[in-house]
Amino acid sequence: MSIVTVQLGQCGNQIGFEVFDAFFDDSYCFQGLCSKKENEAYQASCKERFFNEEKNGALVARALLVDMEPKVINQTLSKATQPGRWKYGQHACFCQKQGSGNNWAYGYSVHGPRHEESIMNLVQKEVEKCDSLSGFFIIMSMAGGTGSGLGAFITQNLQDQYPNSLKMNQIIWPFGTGEVIVQNYNSVLTLSHLYRSSDALLFQENDTIHKICAKLMNIRQISFSDINQVLAHQLGSIFQPTYSAEDSLHYRRNPLGDLMENLVPHPEFKMLGVRNIPQISENSLAYSTFTWAGLLKHLRQMLISNAKMEEGINWQVRPPLSGLPALGKESSNKELHFNTSVANLVILRGKDVQNADLGGFKDPAIYTSWLKPAHAFNMWKTQRAFNRYEKSATLVSNSQFLVKPLDRIVGKAWNMFASKAYVHQYTKFGIEEEDFLDGFTLLEQVIASYCNL
Repeated sequence: MSIVTVQLGQCGNQIGFEVFDAFFDDSYCFQGLCSKKENEAYQASCKERFFNEEKNGALVARALLVDMEPKVINQTLSKATQPGRWKYGQHACFCQKQGSGNNWAYGYSVHGPRHEESIMNLVQKEVEKCDSLSGFFIIMSMAGGTGSGLGAFITQNLQDQYPNSLKMNQIIWPFGTGEVIVQNYNSVLTLSHLYRSSDALLFQENDTIHKICAKLMNIRQISFSDINQVLAHQLGSIFQPTYSAEDSLHYRRNPLGDLMENLVPHPEFKMLGVRNIPQISENSLAYSTFTWAGLLKHLRQMLISNAKMEEGINWQVRPPLSGLPALGKESSNKELHFNTSVANLVILRGKDVQNADLGGFKDPAIYTSWLKPAHAFNMWKTQRAFNRYEKSATLVSNSQFLVKPLDRIVGKAWNMFASKAYVHQYTKFGIEEEDFLDGFTLLEQVIASYCNL
């Protein structure tokens, strides 16, 4: 089944290019340390999901590029024209001459209605190219104007026009130091609208990815391209073909549907995060060896201690024993806190994957009491290596991992709103004070629900 990707705004288009480039490199440039037959099956599955094939054999991304300024789209289209690789469709982009000025209201209330028909017509044309549609993968930021405001509007339209197709929004969490003065307003409005119209929200945090580039990839002068390549690596590790634990003969055909089934058992809990190990520089890769026991031990501790990457894992945090609080909850160190999960998916790729022991992820203490581990934990795998890593493991988790960052954003936005700071910039484009209040109420309920796990 095919996935139509919608790249929105500067952030969404730059990341989208790196994602498709990662899919292509992994499928067609890297042979995966396995048999020719296995590689061919892998390539066919990837192509069905993410690419159309023209009569001349050229691969065309199943994607739409949307931005209100032409610069980034033109740059992206230019980068995707290298001979012998992949490209975007000739009529798969929509851009205008004026951006949204980092104002969510302008993207949502002005650009959205004004260009709704043109954008949705492009969506329909892309959907018609699919033999079978799995759903939509929407890449966007939540702090700016076009990606967040127009992104929320387009997601709402996709829900209205394609109610039986799944929608997953991949959202970039802004740097904590701040990118724009009103990023907290934009974030609250984005998340509250998406919570109503999207089936799942997959978050990646700029601060975390920046640390991975600096500490794990050893990049001294970190560019947006470096950050986007790490983001693309994480997304590729989720969406590239895998087998289920029950069927090791056929690659999964409905990746979005399977993700939702495994990770979103209740519509009130739809925030997903991703952790991927190992992630090291290409220069170090040739001199590194990994065991499944070591990788999974680290990945499990990253989950329960809510560590963002391998470096700095807190090994003192432990799951609670029956009837007792988690170690660290009553400690003098208030930062120690056990991360409770709704559901987890571990994806294993590489050599001897059949020998990996995932028993540690089946511990009932990791999960909320209303879902048994047999339903809350799933594993996908393939013996084909990913992106030159002989062994790699990815965790996609629906857990409390974003409670504190979300609470901080809501708190900062509320403090600004209480002073009516910048509110007039939104009301003049049709977003009323009641819309802010509705957003605060919804997100405070989401925070409370996750805290009560």
